[in-house]
Amino acid sequence: MSLISASFQHHTLSLTLNRPDKANAFNRDMILKLQSALNDAEQNDEVRSILITGTGGSFSSGQDISEMEDVQATEISYHEHLRETYNPLILKLREIEKPVIAAINGTVAGAGLGIALACDLRIAADDARFTVGFTGIGLVPDSGVSLLLPALIGLARATEATFSNLPISASDALKWGMVNRLVPAEDLLATAQQIAMMLALGPVQTFGATKKAFNCAVLPNLAEVLEYEGKLQEIAGKSEEHKIGVKAFLKKERPSFL
Repeated sequence: MSLISASFQHHTLSLTLNRPDKANAFNRDMILKLQSALNDAEQNDEVRSILITGTGGSFSSGQDISEMEDVQATEISYHEHLRETYNPLILKLREIEKPVIAAINGTVAGAGLGIALACDLRIAADDARFTVGFTGIGLVPDSGVSLLLPALIGLARATEATFSNLPISASDALKWGMVNRLVPAEDLLATAQQIAMMLALGPVQTFGATKKAFNCAVLPNLAEVLEYEGKLQEIAGKSEEHKIGVKAFLKKERPSFL
């Protein structure tokens, strides 16, 4: 089974996160395959827009927590992991000079949320649920979430969502500006594909230049923030709170940090 399923029609590349048994949680191979697909799309002039979605009932639940448990007893650096995986992925989504649309089905959390927020447009199913997720396992937001989420919904709302770890409903996500539009779940993919194909017919070079302008105006320090998130995550990843959070998550229990 391919971790990233790809299809191409009408100058639109559709990339589907395909790990449904894990709620499309990312392992290292899946992240690198998505990186590779985006790099290939960047070099292919036939690709004029990109659509990212998830198979099954989730867009992506973020990093595979069981993989985290496997490395906790090792000397693997969370900072170096981010430098290799999510940081270049988030930068590529922002820097690729083609429109990128996220079709958000079901749940999205953690690094999956960062990936969705880094896309240019977000079309969400009316039953989608957005969870920041990191603090529940004793980690700080990474994958650009610490910058992108406050930029979209404001610092106060972003802080509450992160500290409480409560899901944001699709209706609130629309009201707060996190997503561009909501559609019935059964219409999500068709609607998102229609938008992606419409954009593929437009002035894609101008769209790319516009992304540069928006990045400069709103996200000029994205690379710096990603690096700083990695430094903080290196500390958090070695904390007792993180060990408690991961253990409780895998047992499907509420963590106690007292």
